[in-house]
Formats: sequence, structure tokens, C-alpha cells
Amino acid sequence: MTPVLEGKNIVRDYHLPGGMFKKARTVHAVKGVNFSVEEGKTLAIVGESGCGKSTLARIITMIDPATAGDLFIDGKKVDIFKGDLTPEIRRKVQIVFQNPYGSLNPRKKIGDILMEPLIINTNTPAAERRDLAMAMLRKVGLQDVHFNRFPHMFSGGQRQRIAIARALMLKPRLLVLDEPVSALDLSVQAQVLNLLADLQDELNLTYVFISHDLSVVRYMADDVMVMYFGEAVEYGTREQVFNDPQHNYTKTLFAATPRADVDTIKARLARKAAVSAAS
Repeated sequence: MTPVLEGKNIVRDYHLPGGMFKKARTVHAVKGVNFSVEEGKTLAIVGESGCGKSTLARIITMIDPATAGDLFIDGKKVDIFKGDLTPEIRRKVQIVFQNPYGSLNPRKKIGDILMEPLIINTNTPAAERRDLAMAMLRKVGLQDVHFNRFPHMFSGGQRQRIAIARALMLKPRLLVLDEPVSALDLSVQAQVLNLLADLQDELNLTYVFISHDLSVVRYMADDVMVMYFGEAVEYGTREQVFNDPQHNYTKTLFAATPRADVDTIKARLARKAAVSAAS
């Protein structure tokens, strides 16, 4: 089966010009990364800030070109420099950004926000656009009455549902989720994650899920890629990476993540009691 998304030796460099007191230099943001995602599956990209995961997201969504390497969407090579990005290829990949407060135009009503991708990318008649937007609102758990409201009238979780709905309007094959729940409260995070899981099952969506939250990754991912200073230092199934991490950075990342299960909490309290008794 041809992967929906495949990257081979993806490299992204940024050349910074020099000045009066500093030399020109090159920042190697992504260093020869390989990955692939099959239809209906989720690849999670994990790492701390500055590791290159968001840069990789911009390459996958064809916002920025790769300096070197090959990117394939449904087996077709994509090259921004050649200008061969057809509307069909563009529609196949959509992105949901981290901040639901900044990703929606505050001057537009929700219905207009949802219909905009159809206006730009298709010849869908106005009445049909409205029907499709209404149906998508309901699919993400909102109501028809929300169609004519503005973004400021919604909570953070509702805004992220709207952002997800907008990304789905063009029926993409691949959805890039760049820290989609990190700006939300924990209870709302769970609701949005459950929505994403349900939509994936219903629409057979493929996800690239970018996050630093390992508990979220463990819930969502089929495969996990750990990035460190632009390199993919570990890549495997969720079970392989979480149960038997091989790279020292992955082990350190897991060790630094707080765990909230009952056994861990009991063990932590027992250690505190033992220290108190000894003193």
C-alpha cells in the first residue's frame, strides 16, 4: 500500500546574513529526516521546543520548501520550487494550528470562515457551500445557531472545533495537527482528542500529530518519531518507543515527564514518607 505521506532525507536549512559584528551562518533546522504514514494512521512527532518539529510541519503542509530531500503525497513527488502544486495536491493536506484564539479571523462569522476554503478552492454553488458548512459544524459537535456568530463568542475548545471543521471542509487525505490541544484546559483537551479520534475513524483520516505532551501522544499515535536538534533520533511503533526506548534523549524525555497514574502517586508518597521518617 502506498503511504499517504512519505519523506526521504528531508533537510531544511536557514541561511542567516551577517552583520557588522557577526558572521553569516546557516541553521540546520531539519537534518535528513525519513518518515511515512499509512492511510488512517497517526504519526506523532515528539520533541522539545526548537527541535525542528514545527519546521517539518511547514514542509509537510507545503508552506515552506525543503532544502533537500523528497516529499511524496499519495506517491506523487511534491516540489514547491517547480511550481507543480496543483489545487488537488493542496486540498489533500490541511493543518490545524496550536492557538485557536489566533487562527480564526475575528471579523468573520463562523459560517464565512468555514465556507472560505470552498470559495477559494472549488466552484461549489453558494447554497451548497452553506449546507456543507452547516453539516460540518454538526459533525464537530456544534449547532446550526453557531453559523452566524463570531469567534469571540466561543470558548477555546469550541474555537478549536471550528478550526478542525475548517480544515476538513476540503475533504483532505492528511491532517497536520500542530500542538492542537496544548492551549486548552485538561478536560477540554480530552473532548477535542476524542473528537479527533472519532473523525479519524469515520472519515479514514491520516494524521501527523505534533506534540511535546507524551500522555497525549500515547493516546493518539500509531507510530512515534522523536526529534532532537533537527534529527530523528528514534522512530517506531507506539509500543516500541514507549515500552523500550533506545536513544538516551528519549529515555531522558520520558523520565522528565510527570506521571499521574495511581501506582506512581502511591510510590511518590511512600518515598516522601520514608524521607520524613529518616529525618
